[in-house]
Amino acid sequence: MQFKQHNPIYCQMANTLAKALEKMGVTAKTKDLYKLLSKPPKSNMGDIAFACFSLAKELKKAPNQIASDIQKNLDQSDYFLEAKAFGPYLNFFLNPKVTNNIILNEILSEEAFSKPLVESSPKTIIEYSQPNTHKEMHVGHMRNLCLGNAIVKIYRYAGIETLSTTFPGDVGTHVAKCLWYYKKHNQQSPPTKRKGAWLGTLYTKGNLLLEEQKNTAQAEENKRELTQILKELHAQSGPYYELWKETRQWSVELMQEVYNWANVSFDSWYWESDVDASSVDLVKKYYEKGLFIKDDGAIGIDLSDEKLGFCLLLKSDGTGLYATKDLELARRKFQDQKVERSIYVVDNRQSLHFKQVFKTLEKMGFEHASDCIHLQYEMVELKDGAMSSRKGNIVPIQSLIDQMISHIKTNYLQKYEGQWEQSQIDETANIVASGAIKYGMTRVDSNKKIIFDMKDWLKLDGESGPYIQYVYARINSMLEKAQYKKQEASFEQLIHPLEQELINKLALFNTEIENSVSQNKTHNLCAYLYELAKSFNSFYAECPVAKIEDQQLRQSRLALCDAVAKTIATGLSVLGIKAPSKM
Repeated sequence: MQFKQHNPIYCQMANTLAKALEKMGVTAKTKDLYKLLSKPPKSNMGDIAFACFSLAKELKKAPNQIASDIQKNLDQSDYFLEAKAFGPYLNFFLNPKVTNNIILNEILSEEAFSKPLVESSPKTIIEYSQPNTHKEMHVGHMRNLCLGNAIVKIYRYAGIETLSTTFPGDVGTHVAKCLWYYKKHNQQSPPTKRKGAWLGTLYTKGNLLLEEQKNTAQAEENKRELTQILKELHAQSGPYYELWKETRQWSVELMQEVYNWANVSFDSWYWESDVDASSVDLVKKYYEKGLFIKDDGAIGIDLSDEKLGFCLLLKSDGTGLYATKDLELARRKFQDQKVERSIYVVDNRQSLHFKQVFKTLEKMGFEHASDCIHLQYEMVELKDGAMSSRKGNIVPIQSLIDQMISHIKTNYLQKYEGQWEQSQIDETANIVASGAIKYGMTRVDSNKKIIFDMKDWLKLDGESGPYIQYVYARINSMLEKAQYKKQEASFEQLIHPLEQELINKLALFNTEIENSVSQNKTHNLCAYLYELAKSFNSFYAECPVAKIEDQQLRQSRLALCDAVAKTIATGLSVLGIKAPSKM
């Protein structure tokens, strides 16, 4: 994947450096120099840093000497006031009278947010959110949902043609357990609402009952009954199949309710049941070709030479497994969607599974095997440990949403009762609750566990979605009270250190998006938005805005606030989060 030179200030610095290096006998491409530019670790070290390490071999000098030599060969530019060597780096101190206008006018016109950031990239399909029917969706499912949705939006923002898909599990042992308990042991009538969530409680009860009877005379009969249920579902015939069709729809309605609330939609849906039979046929076809082997009635592939063990594809009773279905699913995605790359957002417990699947696809001669990528993440846990639907120790997502909305209305929005319409209070509470969950799920590096804490995620005085949303709403309210109207402004007066810190942060928004795309991560963008919000609060506390007498400076600072608001709103939107106008 190649990225464009999207930062106009960095482009100018790269050109300036290329000219200096030419004087030193080195021909360097501006796009290569552009990639070596970054932000210094401290503001007193300048605004842009150029790393000299890569030039050491060609110039046969130490990087710190190269930095000094480049400094001596620089032509004067309107873009920077001075350049200083800091060890192996050459740092530039920008000229705000020139760069402020370029940075802020791009943002205020929203040109900065409409630039394609990639030169070229393969058409990509991203699969995420694979909940099981007949189980209740819980807070742990939200990490996958929020991470996948954000990655899709980040790719699209960068200009990458991206499709989204989901692959819910609607067949398998968990379904058999739920249906078995429902038909044989349940004494309750289904509720009128949220039937899908109710099914999840039956699954938990069924699983616990089966565990209790594991070492009893009843265990063998239970096993026989579960096998019979699975056979009926595979044959698509019988009373359990009819019950499956009815109850599956309850789960689909539950999923759709959560997706609608989270404002998530998919370009396509694949179902395990849709690929069940065809995936079995696919394995049998390659067994007949001699690629797979049979052992005690089961079929699989030996991947020991690749240190991936044995990948079981068909059980001795002829039924498939997750790996079986993923082979067929991979084929369908590339065939149906005409994509060139497929990303699977699935937790890290499935790391071996996907290594086996991708290696098996390669041995099957699947031309896109190397274009399949497992984007893994760590799990979400409660303060007292891991969640488990089997054991029933989960936080159901709909119950969580209800709790959050109640907390927000009571603690944040109660003061607006009588001033706002109830519909506005309800909408704002939903926006803040969604922001709290989505930011909480995307702000942690995907390689690290998340410890869920509702109160911590809802706080307004720390790193949280509501904190950033509140800063946006505060700016929006301030601009409204100041009767701010967008008009042409000059930003040469914005030379206060806190103003410069804010402007320099704004200039790096697309760079953070680029980093997110190249790393398939979201936490750096979350951190950027939090730091931007903090920088705004520091600026606002020190630099008067609406009440300043100098009208030109007033207009410049109001426009700066507008640029911050636009950047926050865009950044939140890329994470799938709405920015409330009032809060």
